[in-house]
Amino acid sequence: MPHKVMIVDDAAMMRLYIASFIRTLPDFTVAAQASNGQEALDKLSELDDIDLILLDIEMPVMDGLEFLRHAKLKTRAKIVMLSSVAVSGSAHAAKARELGADGVVAKPSGTVSHDLEEKSGEELARTMRDLLVAA
Repeated sequence: MPHKVMIVDDAAMMRLYIASFIRTLPDFTVAAQASNGQEALDKLSELDDIDLILLDIEMPVMDGLEFLRHAKLKTRAKIVMLSSVAVSGSAHAAKARELGADGVVAKPSGTVSHDLEEKSGEELARTMRDLLVAA
């Protein structure tokens, strides 16, 4: 049974790229998508079996950091911050971890990274698997 993933990103093209990448991983499936943190929280109320959330930081309505403040009360899913501003060692990455992100992976080329799979795919897949094996 594949692990269920929710993709939370305000850029429709980025959600498409992430979903396309996840489809290449036989042990994962996209179970839900949301365009901001509030929409994701609403969907979590309906879905209790999400294993992993891939979360952007910069989004309208509710950003990823605000989502993190609420998410740990609603889900036991592992949360990976997938953002162009959360590069390793950055203040955004530190804040995401402080608020409960289980992992941080940088988008390689900005807000809409068409090269996600080529440049960060291996790191993202490894992070996702490591978090769920450790669970």
